[in-house]
Amino acid sequence: MKDNASITRGFRNSAILLVVWIAIYLIISASINGYLLPLLSRGGLEVAQYAPYINIILALAFGYMIVRALANTIYWSLRARYEHSQASAVRSVMIIIGIGALLAGIAGGVAGGAAGVALGGFLGIVIGFASQQVLGQAVAGLFLLLARPVSIGDRVTIAGETGVVDDISPLFIKIKKDDGTLMLIPNNMAIGAKIQIIKRHEET
Repeated sequence: MKDNASITRGFRNSAILLVVWIAIYLIISASINGYLLPLLSRGGLEVAQYAPYINIILALAFGYMIVRALANTIYWSLRARYEHSQASAVRSVMIIIGIGALLAGIAGGVAGGAAGVALGGFLGIVIGFASQQVLGQAVAGLFLLLARPVSIGDRVTIAGETGVVDDISPLFIKIKKDDGTLMLIPNNMAIGAKIQIIKRHEET
């Protein structure tokens, strides 16, 4: 059962936090680049050469917090219609995509110009290949949670494993077999396999 008051409060708080992180980043970045670094340069300190590194650190730190706040905002917006497991899967996918885009964007910005675009695209491809399996499982998990072919408590056979669905996470379906063994079936494997539903879990 959904607590609409908690969902509304969670969405409001996460949206406010998102705006606050963006505002703090803009204020700190503008203060350092527009006031602190020029002031130190006028004082005889050669700090201009370190400006790119300072901006990278700021972008990484605040970018991560902004991505998380955005993902949480999306999570709470979905909670009005979906259960926690489904909304949480979307949040996980958004964080993975957001961090990859952040790293590629920073790399492109550092190099600048056409070289920056090329470098950003190259790193985006590298990150995409590196996280292909994880992201594929997360997206497959999202489809499973939205389509709901199986639910927790169902007795099923998936990818040749028979047992009771113990949990459906963003990456795995957990099946408890009759002998007590807990099997973790990758979501992308479950998407491409036949699913035999032996007995549906009866809601009480």
